[in-house]
Amino acid sequence: MTTEQPMTAPGPAPVDEPPPRRRGIGAILLGGARQLLVPFLSLVTALLIGAVVIILSDPDFIANVGSNPGAAFGKGLGAVGGAYSGLYAGAIGNPFHSITPITETLLRATPLIFAGLAVALGFRAGVFNIGAEGQIYIGALFATGVGIGIHGLPIFIHLPLAVGAGFVGGALWGFIPGILKARTGAHEVITTIMLNYVSYLVVDLALRQPFYQRPDRSDPVSKFIEPSAVLPPLLSGQRVHLGLILALLAAVAVGWLLFRSTKGFEFRAVGLNPSGARYAGMNISRTIVLTMMISGGLAGLAGASEILGTNLRLTPGFSPHWGFDAIAIALLGASRPVGVVGAAILFGALRAGATPMQAQTGIPIDLVVVIQGLVIMFIAAPALVRGIYRIKAGRAAGTEVFSKGWGA
Repeated sequence: MTTEQPMTAPGPAPVDEPPPRRRGIGAILLGGARQLLVPFLSLVTALLIGAVVIILSDPDFIANVGSNPGAAFGKGLGAVGGAYSGLYAGAIGNPFHSITPITETLLRATPLIFAGLAVALGFRAGVFNIGAEGQIYIGALFATGVGIGIHGLPIFIHLPLAVGAGFVGGALWGFIPGILKARTGAHEVITTIMLNYVSYLVVDLALRQPFYQRPDRSDPVSKFIEPSAVLPPLLSGQRVHLGLILALLAAVAVGWLLFRSTKGFEFRAVGLNPSGARYAGMNISRTIVLTMMISGGLAGLAGASEILGTNLRLTPGFSPHWGFDAIAIALLGASRPVGVVGAAILFGALRAGATPMQAQTGIPIDLVVVIQGLVIMFIAAPALVRGIYRIKAGRAAGTEVFSKGWGA
């Protein structure tokens, strides 16, 4: 006896889903150009406002604008042209005649890349590392100690040890606010600011000890780094050194860590939603401590690169506030390694061109700080730039949070 199977209505025929469309090179370039449009216009707007500042700060313009406004504005525009031509000459110059301006820009950008990566990594994990300046100093102190305290080693051993010591010093200084935040809830903004001042005093005290201090000096100046621990120059006759290559490799490593590794996914998950990350089983405290240590280590490499590659000795005040510039660089680069490198080169160009600009025109170097501040202001307010230039906002591809804020 056979049992008939119940008949079922035929379902809809399967539909083959089209394969996902691959973006061509043209689409990728167009997307990149759109992302760079607002930062570029921010720079242009900052330069235009900087030009107004130059004109209004010119005594000749103020004296003649009432009696002869045409001549006054002509002289003002001439001052603007001279200032920006001097800035360009010091930052880029004529590469076919001399590459020194470009190499000086890259030299000044090297510690900024390290420091910017340090702050950007913290932003991605939701911590505001404002203590990169102190971590730079401690990293420099450790690198100097290895650079002057070990003798007789070949460069391929001594140099990595000195560079690694810089990373370790910065990581240890970053560990302190990290463990305080993880265990006690102490806000990293407060602890890192305080540790900045402590680092200045630690370096000053260390430089007065016989191990560090030069025997022929009474002021806090260290001995010179051993030749086997010096970062060699990349080009003969130029000051730019191997630290630039290390900074670019660090950018690649940070990019891989954040966007290609499991640990980087944890960093970003904790930065976006700590509660959700905790619910998913992630160890928030360990992630915070590890983030601060890696961030501090990167900042320590900034100090190590400057001492081992440029200064060749440690002195108080060797850093022109790179740690604080790093905050602006991380914001300007959207906390992405590629963006951080570009922003660091921009700030390096402004620093390299500031002195020639002052020498040629007599305009104060403080104008560069004004331009930097204006660039940051417009970058932080993209809606304002789009409104000024009538640019439509693109569709949001996702939500990114760089820091949970002051009171998180």
